Amino acid sequence: MTEQEIFDKIVALIADKFEVDASTITKETSFTKDLDADSIDLVEFVLELEEEFDAEIPDDDAEKITTVGEATDYIAAHQK
Repeated sequence: MTEQEIFDKIVALIADKFEVDASTITKETSFTKDLDADSIDLVEFVLELEEEFDAEIPDDDAEKITTVGEATDYIAAHQK
């Protein structure tokens, strides 16, 4: 899966979960600042990422993912 395909899937997940227009989401979009996500939202979103990409994201790594670009990069680097 290419980085663009991963980004597109993540954008679709975010648009659905946070009820935002997908066209407004960029790699610089911050989960907490731009999407007003709280810690519960972030945990739920990480679980969705794990399910969508058949990946395991350790809590230590999940805490470092603060933007859409970081989520995309993480999934791209840890693809099976």
